[in-house]
Amino acid sequence: MKWVRYFNLCAGAILLMAALTRFAIVFSNAQALSLPEPVLGLPLRYAILLVGLIELAVAWLCLFGKRIGLQAGCVAWLGFNYAVYRIGTMLIGENHQATAIGSLTDPLQMTRGVMGLLAGFIPICLLMGGSASTAWLWFAGRPSHRRQEDEKSIKMSCPGCGVHIRFERERLGQQIDCPQCHKVITLRREENLKMPCYFCREHIEFPSRAIGEKLKCPHCKNDITLRDLA
Repeated sequence: MKWVRYFNLCAGAILLMAALTRFAIVFSNAQALSLPEPVLGLPLRYAILLVGLIELAVAWLCLFGKRIGLQAGCVAWLGFNYAVYRIGTMLIGENHQATAIGSLTDPLQMTRGVMGLLAGFIPICLLMGGSASTAWLWFAGRPSHRRQEDEKSIKMSCPGCGVHIRFERERLGQQIDCPQCHKVITLRREENLKMPCYFCREHIEFPSRAIGEKLKCPHCKNDITLRDLA
């Protein structure tokens, strides 16, 4: 899922820049800001401010949120709204480059050259990338898919650096170099570990590859970090 995380971060950075651009436009003296926005029906200044706030919220979620599925879904939703808006402006005969959502640089009228191409292409990338990421996460999260993957492979953590390594069952007992620390390790099955919760002292069982991960205690619901107490 690394590529989905990278896409979410890139989308967040793009949307943050877009939001800051819109805020700069809102506080400028452009005469076009006094015109009514043809689709939303608001003064153009307030329409741009509204779109900028939405982009800023999605950017914050992509850059600092933890739920990659929600991040990808919000990016896809925003890209879908860009597309619907453009279609709407075409149907009513309006030039989308003079409106609040059609371009990342409106109403500066930077519609030509490299900047104009990027302004028109980025919303399409957000729609396609967000949709593809959401579909991939949905497919990867299906129980049947996870069962098939678990049946074919085994996952363990390197005793030296803790990096997670997945390998086929047929390779059990083989020795390989860890891809991260390059220490020679033996591929094996991992046994579950146990530790008491720091708060309620109830025992928690988890696979050794989960050492260092944070989760909520299933008993008291407090946040804890999984550790090997041996």
